[in-house]
Amino acid sequence: MNIECFLEEAKKLGILLTEDQLSKLEKFYRLLISWNEKMNLTRIIEKEEVYLKHFYDSLTIVKVIDLNKKMTLCDVGSGAGFPGIVLKIAFPNLKITLIDSLQKRVNYLNQIIKDLELTDIEAIHTRAEDYAKDNREIFDIVTARAVTNLRILAELCIPMVAVDGYFIPMKANIDEEIIDSQEILMKLNGKIKRRETFYLPIENSIRNIILIKKDAKTNPIYPRKIDKIKNNK
Repeated sequence: MNIECFLEEAKKLGILLTEDQLSKLEKFYRLLISWNEKMNLTRIIEKEEVYLKHFYDSLTIVKVIDLNKKMTLCDVGSGAGFPGIVLKIAFPNLKITLIDSLQKRVNYLNQIIKDLELTDIEAIHTRAEDYAKDNREIFDIVTARAVTNLRILAELCIPMVAVDGYFIPMKANIDEEIIDSQEILMKLNGKIKRRETFYLPIENSIRNIILIKKDAKTNPIYPRKIDKIKNNK
């Protein structure tokens, strides 16, 4: 995906990027590639693939929710910064918290935030289940892209979602995971309001974005201890 195609596809999503935002995305790409030489952040390094499979893919969350309002968003298992960093560049109105369990990735994320001069965004070194215990129902949106099984994700993320807020997992194939997660969604008062299935431009790989609303009736279940969260970025 070249820049012209990226801009056109972003426009189809209702996102009109400014020159400053494009400049930040370009700088983000260069920094990502530089850091990737020192640590394992992503297998995807070609510029056109990064713009398609990371930058554009991160923006597709707007298929299920309007991000133009002032909102708080938590990106669980942020990894290389997707979707969190990209969403902050495209929607500076968002107050974003990036969570990752690996200290060196958090160091990288905070340096990216500094280098891009982003505000109202921070990266925290913690496990999602530990962070959720002390930060219950504080975010308007909690999202996770290409991170572990939906059943486990729901147990980790929904406790952090404010009442009437949304948990929005971004996945590839998800049919079996949705079936497997029904029980935990019910226990945590999460209701699937919308499922958006689509294909990435150019390569046509499948994507699914699930909009799960946190019901007003809360349940005092804490996420259980998870030994390892699989990150597929």
